[in-house]
Amino acid sequence: MSNFQREGGVEEEMAAGQSVAPYGSWKSPISASLVASSTSLYSETQIDSAGNVYFLERRPEEQGRYVILRFRPKDGEIGQLTPPGFNIRTRVHEYGGGSYLALDDATYFSNFSDQRVYRLALKDGKPETPEAITSGSEFFYADFEFDQKRNKIFCIREDHSIKGKEARNEIVSLDPSGRSGSRVVVSGNDFYSSPRLSPDGSRLAWLTWNHPNMPFFSSELWLGKLGKDGRITEQEKVAGGPDESVSEPRWSRDGVLHFISDRSGGWWNIHRLSPDNKVEPVCEMDAEFTLPHWVFGISSYSFLEEAKGKTKIICSYLRNGTGHLAILDEETRTLQDVVSSYSEFSYLKSKGSLAYFMAASPSEPTSLVSFDVHSQKFRVLARPRADQEVLPGYISHPKPIDFPTVGGLMAHALYYEPKNIDYRPSEGERPPLIVISHGGPTSATTTRLNLMVQFWTSRGFGVLDVNYGGSTGYGREYRMRLKGQWGIVDVDDCLNGALFVAREGMADEKRLIIRGGSAGGYTTLCALAFKPGAFKAGASYFGLSDLEIFVRDTHKFESRYLEHLVGKYPEERDLYRERSPINHVDKISSPVIFFQGDEDKIVPPNQAEIMFEAIKKKGIPTAYLLFQGEQHGFRQAKTIIRAYEAELYFYSKVFGFSIADQVEPVEIQNL
Repeated sequence: MSNFQREGGVEEEMAAGQSVAPYGSWKSPISASLVASSTSLYSETQIDSAGNVYFLERRPEEQGRYVILRFRPKDGEIGQLTPPGFNIRTRVHEYGGGSYLALDDATYFSNFSDQRVYRLALKDGKPETPEAITSGSEFFYADFEFDQKRNKIFCIREDHSIKGKEARNEIVSLDPSGRSGSRVVVSGNDFYSSPRLSPDGSRLAWLTWNHPNMPFFSSELWLGKLGKDGRITEQEKVAGGPDESVSEPRWSRDGVLHFISDRSGGWWNIHRLSPDNKVEPVCEMDAEFTLPHWVFGISSYSFLEEAKGKTKIICSYLRNGTGHLAILDEETRTLQDVVSSYSEFSYLKSKGSLAYFMAASPSEPTSLVSFDVHSQKFRVLARPRADQEVLPGYISHPKPIDFPTVGGLMAHALYYEPKNIDYRPSEGERPPLIVISHGGPTSATTTRLNLMVQFWTSRGFGVLDVNYGGSTGYGREYRMRLKGQWGIVDVDDCLNGALFVAREGMADEKRLIIRGGSAGGYTTLCALAFKPGAFKAGASYFGLSDLEIFVRDTHKFESRYLEHLVGKYPEERDLYRERSPINHVDKISSPVIFFQGDEDKIVPPNQAEIMFEAIKKKGIPTAYLLFQGEQHGFRQAKTIIRAYEAELYFYSKVFGFSIADQVEPVEIQNL
């Protein structure tokens, strides 16, 4: 029996009374509107000195607005702090993160519409009207750190005030009252992040890197001494370099600087700085203890206070595609896993013996969870409402697979079989397979419950979510596979994964589909152009199609990214043109649907429009949907609903099956 075939169990049995219907046509309770409402993203956990827990919630029904919520352990209540009209989101590096700072008497945050920093005072625990402490929409702020000793806020500032020139990034200090403005603390390099103050306020640690590096390839950790006025008096590099990625600097309560580096065996492991300024590993293992630094505010470990002042580290790590929670004893350097049903952990913070974080599993959505180290008990504090409506009989669980790919190497993916307790297919039919190429491309897919995947599996599609070469979670060597090979390695891995599943008998090789967003959209378009006919349909969500346009007209953070992924520009311009799907539309032979936001600054709409028009002229079925008010990544509920229903409709027409959903038709050219 194939290792993908059913293994038994009550839910896996063919239930009496099941309807027989073709794959793709099954009626599912996981509607597009449910998918949209489930994308209320929880992130950015913080804790104040009183033990109150703060976090962000993204609300698709409010045009993707982010709000700050606060959980008070004393009464178990969750309340919203930020009023209507404010969207807690920074544009530093365009991808943002680290957008607010929670203190006992006030919360400071970046507001998306004007990028100013606001102070939200708390009077008797209740929020007052926010007041701006910075001016000018040409300055963006992120990654805040409070200096109680000097009454300052250290943060990253991105300066767009000089028109026609690249934005300037630096570490600055802000006056919390807004009266004395800002002061530059560290500058001169292209990028900065993670200003972290020592417990006694005498030293500041930070990360920095320069073009053409990305922080997950090469970055440096610096340490500076602070004067009474908050200026840096001395500074030195303590870790990092051309072949080392450093992230998450953090101070223990006794003033020891910790951080994560891949210097030991190519895996992101926890390290610390010894009293004589030597870097030493705290825990060495073939696992990743952090995520790629795409956004600010990542937190994968925190310090616990044990009895008699003893300190331990609670941390999360990723191994073989699955997340684990563990407690690390620094004295013995032993790591003890915490038994849990969760398989993904993020934004981990702690106070005393309590840890707070976002956790998820294949059957549980991303929720705010607490963990008591003493009792070893988990408690769900906040959970998205929409995901509670889905019954287990419609949830497909991921199966990690390893498959052979080009060059005798192995690649990785998660496979989801079609799952709907109300239906079974016709005898001998094999399901269509949707291959997902994730964004980044230096990123990874995870095992958390994702209703965007379940939308497809509950209708009778198989889904293969591919962690192609270049993805994170498998060490530096795997992460570096895309060096100079973007548009090749990722495409080969997506196709070889699809063929592997099909040849195992779990998918119809004549109904292979590929879809992806952003960088995943690029892989999708490359697969359709450079492997013509292998995939029988594709869906590109704000996918990159012209590398030259991207490298000339993208934001600062990624402006030199392609030097790693493709080559130097303009010296290797021919390579850029060769790898751009927009220049190979003549090779595309399969139907494609395009989805695009009209305010996308990372991938402008004209790229999708050019591809759409060219495919239309070839006589191949194609469709194009442009959404007003959307940027790079859809955030509005109405957009998400329309996009998923349109994509389903498109596949039904391309492959000739009926769908149970009542959806608005899509204008498909040449069909």
